[in-house]
Amino acid sequence: MENRKVLIVTYYWPPAGGPGVQRWLKFSKYLPELGIQPIIYTPENPSYPQLDESLLTEIPKEIKVVKTKIWEPYQIAEFLNPKSKAYKVGQFEKKEKQSWLTKVSVFIRGNFFIPDARKFWIQPSIQFLKKYLTENEIDTIITTGPPHSLHLIGWKLKQLNPDLKWLADFRDPWTQISYHSELKLTSFAQKKHENLEKKVLQSADVVIASSFSDAENYKKSGANRVEVITNGFEESDFTSLIKKSGNSSFIITYSGGLEMARNPLVIWKALQEIIQENQEFKEKLQLVFYGNISKDVRNSLQENGLIDFVIEKGYVSHKESIIGIKEASLLILTNFPDEKSKGIIPGKLFEYVATQNPILAVGPSDSDVEKILIETQSGNYFTQEEKESVKQYISAVFVNRNQNKKEGISEKIQVYSRRKLAGKLAELIATL
Repeated sequence: MENRKVLIVTYYWPPAGGPGVQRWLKFSKYLPELGIQPIIYTPENPSYPQLDESLLTEIPKEIKVVKTKIWEPYQIAEFLNPKSKAYKVGQFEKKEKQSWLTKVSVFIRGNFFIPDARKFWIQPSIQFLKKYLTENEIDTIITTGPPHSLHLIGWKLKQLNPDLKWLADFRDPWTQISYHSELKLTSFAQKKHENLEKKVLQSADVVIASSFSDAENYKKSGANRVEVITNGFEESDFTSLIKKSGNSSFIITYSGGLEMARNPLVIWKALQEIIQENQEFKEKLQLVFYGNISKDVRNSLQENGLIDFVIEKGYVSHKESIIGIKEASLLILTNFPDEKSKGIIPGKLFEYVATQNPILAVGPSDSDVEKILIETQSGNYFTQEEKESVKQYISAVFVNRNQNKKEGISEKIQVYSRRKLAGKLAELIATL
C-alpha cells in the first residue's frame, strides 16, 4: 500500500489539551511511514475545555490540516453559567448540589442538541467534504468521537457515496457511557440518540473500539465489523526520562481531572488508617495531583485527614504530566463504580504502565483495566468495597519502594506503544 490518502475527521486537535487529542495526533505521526497519508479535517474555531500549546510542536510537518468554521452554543451557556462544565464535558456535580442553571444546561444539552452541541458542524462539513473528497481522490475516511456528531458526517457521506470506505472510531461509547443517564433525557430524546447510534454502528465499514467490552456491546448493537485498537503510550516519552534518585518521599500520584463520580473514597479511607498506624509512612507521604480536582473531592480528602499531604499541581502540559507520573512511587487510577463503566480504559493507564511504577486502580469488578493490569503485571485492581486489600497493597508498595526497577519495556507492555498500534490501524485500513 503506497500513499493511500485517508481523511480523519476529528474535533480535538492541537492546541486542544486533555486525552481526546492524543490518539489521532500520535496515529498521524506514524501512519505516513506505513504508506498512509493522513489528512486532518478539524474545526477552525473550536471551543476546547482545555488547551496545551506544547502539542502544536508535535504535529508532523508533512501532515495536511484542513479547517472549516464551526458554530457552537457554548459561548451562550458559559455566559449564563460560567462555573458549570456539565454542558461541555462529562463532568457532573452531585444532583443535590446542582444549581438550577446547571440542571437547565444539562437538560438542554441532552434533549435539544442531539447527539451533542457540535451538531451544527455536520451539514456544513458534508457540503464541504463531498466536494473535497472527490477533488482529492480520497476513498477512505475516519470519524472519531466523542463528539459523536462527527460520526453523522461519516454516515451522510457514506450515504452519498456507498463506495466510500468509512471507519467510525469510538474513543468512548455513545448511549452506553456512564454519564449518558445524567443528561435528563426525555423518552423521545433517548430514542433519537439510540437510533442515530444504531445507524452509525450498522453503516460503518468498520467500527473501532478502544476497549474490549465496548467492542462486544457494538457487536450486539448490529455493527458489521468491530476491531479493538486501544489507546497507548509514546515510547520515547519514557525511554528518554531518567527517574531522580535520592528522593525519600513516598509519592502517590493521580494524573488528570478528578470529579466526585470517580472519587476513590476507598483509597482515602485506607490512607487515613495507614498514617494513623505508621509514623514513617506519615512522615514520607505526598499525595500529588496533576490536573484539576473538584471541590467535593477536596472535601473528602479533608474529611479523611489527608489535606496536609496534598500537593495540587493543577492542569499542566502533557509533557509535565509524564514527568510527574515517572517520579511517582505509586500511581492511582479510578473509574465510575457502575457496571456500564467496566469497558472504560482511561488513556492515562498506558502511560502509567509504561513508567513501570506500581498502579493502584479502583473501579467496577471484571473490568478491562483489570485485565490489562494482569496482562502487563503492572499493578492491582480493587472495587470501592475492598478497603483492607487496598490498605495491604499500599503498605506493601511502601515497604518495597526501594527495590530496583526493571530495565527496558517488556514485550507485554510494548504492544501498547503508539507505533505498534498505528501498525495495527494501517493493517486494518489495508483490508478495506
